[in-house]
Amino acid sequence: MGENTTDAVDGRRLRVAFVPGVTPDKWFRTWRERLPDVGIAAVPLEDELEQRLVLTDGRADMSLVRLPIDDEGLHVIPLYTENPVVVAPKGHQISAVDAVDIAELADEHLLQHPDAVPEWRDVAREVADGTRIDVPPMTPRVAIELVGAGAGIVIVPLSVARQFDRKDVIRRPVSGVAETRVALCWPADAEGELIEQFIGVVRGRSARSTRSQGSVKAEQEAAKQRAAKKKDAARRSAEQARERKNADRAARRKAGGRKRGRR
Repeated sequence: MGENTTDAVDGRRLRVAFVPGVTPDKWFRTWRERLPDVGIAAVPLEDELEQRLVLTDGRADMSLVRLPIDDEGLHVIPLYTENPVVVAPKGHQISAVDAVDIAELADEHLLQHPDAVPEWRDVAREVADGTRIDVPPMTPRVAIELVGAGAGIVIVPLSVARQFDRKDVIRRPVSGVAETRVALCWPADAEGELIEQFIGVVRGRSARSTRSQGSVKAEQEAAKQRAAKKKDAARRSAEQARERKNADRAARRKAGGRKRGRR
């Protein structure tokens, strides 16, 4: 997608990239109201594969990304969490329920790399029995188009499902999958006034507020601790899903043994 540029009166400009599902319009409006003489350029991305590359290749100064991300050489400030949903073809059995658990999707074909949704990977039958057919990398838009054609399912943040919604798909909240988190990133060696200003905008600070570099680092450390807690919660959720799966298998084996004994 092309870069949507807002020219600056004094020649200064901040370029901000963002992944699908993120809508930075409100922040851009605040920026234009607060800094009318400094331009801001939107750099929309097709998928998350570019969210770090766009910073290293010079296309953007900052990037609104979806965690996790390789944060070596980057400053990262998590902003908010997103709830996961499963997107399935219209008429799929999930249309009969209000929400599904990840274990209920064990027999489905995921149109994403299994590592993208480790909670599904750990319960998926096609992964366990080695019958899975790998799918090539694709953008969320293309993946959801294939869902509509009946090729499989995807599990994505609600904001992504909304952005690429279609008449031939349905979506439902899915439990047992960790929330995702949107964060603001920029190169560690790219400190400056415009970057600090945009941090202030996304954090909701007033135009008069200022922050020291020490407070930025303190906020980043606190954000890392919150992210670690989220990761630990996701790990526990995946372990619980595996335990449920093993319990179901044990119950089926036991039931099968009783039937053979009656014969």
